[in-house]
Amino acid sequence: MEKTEEQKANYGLIGKDISYSFSRGYFTKKFDDMGLARCQYQNFDLQSISEFPSIFKKTENVQGLNVTIPYKEEVMAYLDDLDIAAKKIGAVNTIKFTDKGLIGFNTDAYGFQKSIEPYLKEHHKKALILGTGGASKAIAFVLEELGIIFTYVSRSGKNNGYTYNELTDDIIGDYTLIINCSPVGTFPNIKEKPAIPYSKIGNDHLLFDLIYNPAETAFLAAGKANGASICNGHRMLEFQADKSWEIWNR
Repeated sequence: MEKTEEQKANYGLIGKDISYSFSRGYFTKKFDDMGLARCQYQNFDLQSISEFPSIFKKTENVQGLNVTIPYKEEVMAYLDDLDIAAKKIGAVNTIKFTDKGLIGFNTDAYGFQKSIEPYLKEHHKKALILGTGGASKAIAFVLEELGIIFTYVSRSGKNNGYTYNELTDDIIGDYTLIINCSPVGTFPNIKEKPAIPYSKIGNDHLLFDLIYNPAETAFLAAGKANGASICNGHRMLEFQADKSWEIWNR
């Protein structure tokens, strides 16, 4: 039987417990604004990365995927190749479908750099990265490119970094750029914030939170109360989403 309707081009986000996701709403509006009625974007909520292959059994004509917590590193085992930057970063948040298979890219780095650059000042020479997950790797990649010294902070002291318990007032005073890459403070747990000494944060500090919901997290609010400049992850998400769309269509 002949098809009477052009086949849908399917895009989507893979992650775990992602009903809150920014991406589906953003791309749905983007497709509507661009008049792309045949394009649709959906969430693929996987309880385990082992479910990844099932996406293609249940969904026809998948053209591109985004990847979020907690699969930015685990998904790489299912890909045929990696872009140079994604290989160096060690995490993937965008997957392109090609004749040569599934290719992994990282647009988090692009989004972060584009969103933070307007806020950076000459004295932002040292940064603390809170968290050691897939997103933190893209942040570290950008800081290295910008010549900003960085140290990780985590509960275990992973990647030769500090534990939260080791942070002192002097350390906070020395690192005037603090970037939260952990999920602490995400909706609905909006009263939570990373356990750092906020009393030493001042006018020279810039606090960046990859979280965008709520728009002003408890982490950002605490920094703002002490005179710090603040920025959330909303623009970063827009930049990285648009970069994903560019990659899928080139």
